[in-house]
Amino acid sequence: MRKISLDGLEPGMRLAKPVLNGNGMVLVSEDTELTDLTIDKLKHMDVDSVYVQGPAEQAKPKEEMLHEFEERFGNAEGAPYMDLIKKAVREHIEGLYEQA
Repeated sequence: MRKISLDGLEPGMRLAKPVLNGNGMVLVSEDTELTDLTIDKLKHMDVDSVYVQGPAEQAKPKEEMLHEFEERFGNAEGAPYMDLIKKAVREHIEGLYEQA
């Protein structure tokens, strides 16, 4: 599953999650195959992005992302709560690549 802005949608893609309005009402249901008309309607419904089926496409390899993460937060060792934050972010990065 991947999150895509409306500009990146193409006919034939299938929704992985329903599209909801601000009140939680379903605008387009899960597993709907997108058409040009559906995409155009979504653009007029004040929707920014949707989740579509398929693996997420990562811009960088996992090892590179983790290396950059460690470089950025390397100086924060021992700071209050930083170990918990780093653990959560590391797990998030690793989770992004498990779905791919």
